[in-house]
Amino acid sequence: MSIVKALEGGLAGAVTLTLVHQAIKQISPDAPRMDLLGMNAISKLLHKTDTEEPPKDTLYGITMAGDIISNTLYYSLTAMGGKRKSLLKGALLGLGAGLGAVLLPKPLGLNESYSNRTRQTQIMTVALYLIGGLVSAATYNVINEK
Repeated sequence: MSIVKALEGGLAGAVTLTLVHQAIKQISPDAPRMDLLGMNAISKLLHKTDTEEPPKDTLYGITMAGDIISNTLYYSLTAMGGKRKSLLKGALLGLGAGLGAVLLPKPLGLNESYSNRTRQTQIMTVALYLIGGLVSAATYNVINEK
């Protein structure tokens, strides 16, 4: 497994997840708002460390950069063990992230409405992360065919 190829696949999944999320939130009132959930998490962390919260646009930029970086690293795990079963791994990683995004905000003390507002919100949340995992695996597979 090439770390660079794994990261390229992970980046493709992370960017796809982010772009689809940004598009869906423009057209659906039930769209998940993972951007707001991320901002909520960072604000809470800053508050606990007695650090001044940056302006909203800066906080949004930090959140988006953090999402791309963390999702890239997470989705790069689809490459573990090479191409063998990478699509299954991508699907399982995506489902795991999506379910975590739906189930974990409340226990973590975050605003759960961003991913749990309606049943449609929950389904879209899981689907977004599933798409990211599948794109990551597919990209990794294509890169490895060359």
